[in-house]
Amino acid sequence: MVHLLLGVIYLAFISLGLPDSLLGSAWPSIYGELGVPVSYAGIISMIISAGTIVSSLNSDRLTHKLGPGRVTACSVAMTALALFGFSTASSFWMLCLWAVPYGLGAGSVDAALNNYVALHYASRHMSWLHCMWGVGTLVGPNLISYALSGGQGWQMGYRLISLMQLGLTAVLVFSLPLWKRQPGAGSSGEEEKSEVLSLRQVARIPGAKSAVLGFFCYCALEQTVGLWAGSYMVLHSGLSAERAAGLVSLFYMGITVGRAASGFVATAMGDVRMIRLGQSVILVGCAALLLPTSWSVQVGLVLVGLGCAPIYPSVIHATPARFGAGRSQSLIGLQMASAYVGTCLMPPAFGVLSERLSIGLFPVYLLAILIVMVCANEHANRVTGLSPARQSAS
Repeated sequence: MVHLLLGVIYLAFISLGLPDSLLGSAWPSIYGELGVPVSYAGIISMIISAGTIVSSLNSDRLTHKLGPGRVTACSVAMTALALFGFSTASSFWMLCLWAVPYGLGAGSVDAALNNYVALHYASRHMSWLHCMWGVGTLVGPNLISYALSGGQGWQMGYRLISLMQLGLTAVLVFSLPLWKRQPGAGSSGEEEKSEVLSLRQVARIPGAKSAVLGFFCYCALEQTVGLWAGSYMVLHSGLSAERAAGLVSLFYMGITVGRAASGFVATAMGDVRMIRLGQSVILVGCAALLLPTSWSVQVGLVLVGLGCAPIYPSVIHATPARFGAGRSQSLIGLQMASAYVGTCLMPPAFGVLSERLSIGLFPVYLLAILIVMVCANEHANRVTGLSPARQSAS
């Protein structure tokens, strides 16, 4: 039964990834068809992120009241409805309207599932489960590219993803009895009674602010790449919209392959080393994006994706070790909220910057976010005492 539940959680992580790569892949076609500026992708991204912030901040209470299984099923169903709404949109304001349930459906399930896995499964499962998220993100751009190449329009891509989400919702509903059986705790050690903490109480925990800032930066970087890589390739490298939509998947391919590989070494290396390794690879990827050729941009996207691969799962898995299992749901909820603040503010900020200056600043913008991320994570490690040596001993 425990292994069956793990399989269901794998499917749930695929459902988390399915919508995340759609907007960036489809936007080069959407904004021209709807007659809006290219920077308006940032408005939709902000609305989605605002919804996820609200649901993330309430995830602790919702999970305690409904349980992670019901929260997951309801959230995926809401996302499926929103994606179908996107597929019927014929004007920009309709996209903005459907972006509200799109965002609300993502935050609670993200926090609930990540905390559940961090508490009950080893770090290798966290990497492989987030690899499943990468599988979901790979499907999106390729379906958009397929729909555009076949003359069916970006709307068909959204409609197909909506149907896939509905199928996953049905699986999650039928799996609800499995969630009543708790698997054994993973690397987090003995179970502690979970506390429901206020935002102010969480903020007072030593190291919490730095950990939250680091996660803010990571998700801002990931979302900025996902949203603007396609436009960067079209406007800076001169590729067609159809070609660029497919190449965006290189970034998500890097994440997916990287997380699959990370699962084999994550337990041995520990979360701290995995995070540092990922940041180093992102640095090399940003350097490749600075080079003028189209092939170097493609290599850079793969490398940035590979670098992103271990960071998200390692940061989440380290949360119980940093702050205690009893506080982890509250901390992860706040980290998720901060992540969506990052995805709400930073990608749209680059859209404005690209319009006023140049979209060629894309790699420089990523480097600036990376520097802040490194500083914040290292400070959190020092304050909480989390180190490679401590993880190896635990």
